[in-house]
This record gives sequence, C-alpha cells and structure tokens, in this order.
Amino acid sequence: MRTVPRRNDDDRGSPHLVHGRPPALFKRVTNLPGGGFGTSSYITFLAPAIVIMNSFFGATWSGMAMISDLDRDVLPRFLATPVSRISLVVSQIVRSALIAVVQGVIILVVSLALGVRVHTGLFGWVVILAAAALMNSAFAGLSQGIALLVRKEATMIAIANFIGLPLFFLSSTLISIRQVPHWMQIAAKFNPVNWGVIAARQVVLRGTEWGSVGLHLALLFGLSVATAAFATWTFRAYQRTI
Repeated sequence: MRTVPRRNDDDRGSPHLVHGRPPALFKRVTNLPGGGFGTSSYITFLAPAIVIMNSFFGATWSGMAMISDLDRDVLPRFLATPVSRISLVVSQIVRSALIAVVQGVIILVVSLALGVRVHTGLFGWVVILAAAALMNSAFAGLSQGIALLVRKEATMIAIANFIGLPLFFLSSTLISIRQVPHWMQIAAKFNPVNWGVIAARQVVLRGTEWGSVGLHLALLFGLSVATAAFATWTFRAYQRTI
C-alpha cells in the first residue's frame, strides 16, 4: 500500500512551495544585502516592471502580424488602393502600442488588488502607461522593419528571441540593478528595456526623481522615432520588390 510522506513543518518556508501566498524566496528578496529595491514589498517593486516587460515582449512579436499579412497577400492588396503607404506601417505600430496600454491597465488593476500603491497617484499611472506605450512603439517599429526584411516566420521568431531575451535579462526588471555584476550594470545603462523599467518604477516608489523619469521617457521617444523611420524605410524597400 502506497503511503504519502508527511510534510515537514520546516517546508513551510521552502521557496518552491506556495501556500496561497508569495513564496518565501520572493518575500525575502528585498532584504538582500546591498538593497536598491526602494521598498520592502517585492510585488510593489515588480509590478511596474511587469507592465514594461509585457509591453516589450508584445512589441518584439508584433512583426508576426506583418508577415501574416504578407503571406495572405493582404498588404499587396492595400497597395492597390489610394491609402497612404506610410499609414500601413504606422498603423501596425500604433495598434501594438494601444494593446500594450490596455494590457498595462489590467496589470495595474490587478497590482492594486494585491496591495500595490502608486506613490504619485493617478499621474503615476499615466507615466507608467506612457512608458509602456513608448517601449512598445520602439520595438514594434523594429519588429515591423525586420519582418519586412526577412518575410519568414521562422527567421522572425529566431530574431525576436535573439533580441528579446538578452535585453530582458540585462535589465532591472526582476531584481535591483545593485544586485547584479558590475558589467551588467554598465550594459543596463544602454538597455532600452531598463529605461522603461526605471521610468515606470520611479513613479511607484517614494522619492521619485522626475529628472530621471523625464530623461528615460525622452530616450524611449527618440528610439521610437528612429525605429519608426527604420520600419518606413524597409517598407519602401519592400515596395520596390513588387
């Protein structure tokens, strides 16, 4: 007869067990030596970064919609109409950004239910969603441009993973930047994902540095303009091939 082993009471603190509450590992993350979290609640630290992370990964895959339109000859049909050529690309970027904003609102509402409070109030919510929209626009433009260049799903998937995963793990999304090696701290300064995380997280935690928020939002805006220009250029290159 099979017996079920008894649970040791010491297992209650094991990080791999979830008893209707956050694992013990995550509850203790903010107590790590070196600090840098700005709060004792890991959920509060994580919530704004999740909004940015969701926006970022949604953007890296947005080019798949363009490839689908190419495979089904949707784009060539639009080119036979008097519609603005640029709008065919820009509309894809705007659509992706709007989806990111809606998803960001949902994540923030869930975070609110979990006890997260945005220190700067309603304006802080607007800043977080603006950071998410700019983050998405920046990488959606890049994704659309790459899709118009490669025009193959398998290649697009490989490039999205090649770009997305390193940028994600070289950011402070999951843990304070003070807790990572020095070379990663340097790399994070040039990482657009980290720009968005900093801007969003600053307005949630106390002691908001508005200069830092404005700087990182401006950097994301500049990147959005650059990648939109790249997507437009690749679209014109595509037009010359048909």
